[in-house]
Amino acid sequence: MPRLDNMKTYAQRHRGSLVIRLLVYLSALLTVFVLISMVGYILIKGVPNLHLSLFQWTYNTENVSMMPAIINTLTITLLSLLVAVPFGVFSAVYLVEYAGKGNKLVKIIRLTTETLSGIPSIVYGLFGFLMFVVALGWSYSILAGTMTLAIMILPLIMRTTEEALKAVPDSFREGSFGLGAGKLRTVFKIVLPSAVPGILAGVILGIGRIVGETAALIYTAGTVTGVATSLFSSGRTLSVHMYALLSEGLYTNQAYATAVVLLIMVIIINALSSLIAKKVSRK
Repeated sequence: MPRLDNMKTYAQRHRGSLVIRLLVYLSALLTVFVLISMVGYILIKGVPNLHLSLFQWTYNTENVSMMPAIINTLTITLLSLLVAVPFGVFSAVYLVEYAGKGNKLVKIIRLTTETLSGIPSIVYGLFGFLMFVVALGWSYSILAGTMTLAIMILPLIMRTTEEALKAVPDSFREGSFGLGAGKLRTVFKIVLPSAVPGILAGVILGIGRIVGETAALIYTAGTVTGVATSLFSSGRTLSVHMYALLSEGLYTNQAYATAVVLLIMVIIINALSSLIAKKVSRK
């Protein structure tokens, strides 16, 4: 009896914890269910419509090939990362390693990045249109889309890199200083390599946002169906290609097939990035 009374008392005291744990489990199950349902629906609707004609080099109204869009997607993704990652990483290094604690400039920068992270992509698209397409005269081009997406993912990379740098133990820095290393060497030889897995996590999130972006690219990169031959050429990405097929209403099946390819691309990129992060963290 005393043991049973103790169990009842424990249950009463921790009833709130049990409710929270139950809600967490339900949320996890709901998330997994939505993910499986979404992926399953895309595969069921898209896989039967995958044909070799969708991967021909040139686009026309008969094959509605997605190959030019795939190439444009990879090009814009690579260029956007080349612009955003160095700026994001070095900005985070300054905020964590060099800016003094309580610095008002740091507070302003952090508030700005958090604000920019919540801005809808259509706003970035309108800004890119007015700034790069109209003001700078780049017209609808890969370069205009690249710069717009780089600005869009910059706050994300900054914040994730900042948190990754903060997670590096101070003992690493103190040990490096104790061995006679300077500030710059400590940052680039000790701190940054230790924070690489966290930095890559931000890069993966940025890639996902780039590959799935539509609104910002319609106003900047354009919807030309061919492969972009230069930075100032217009070209559509996979997400824009899928949107265009659905909006026309004539190629719904091909749009589902495009969604399958887009999903596979995201999975492969994320898997490769995670593999790189694991190898770096082991070293």
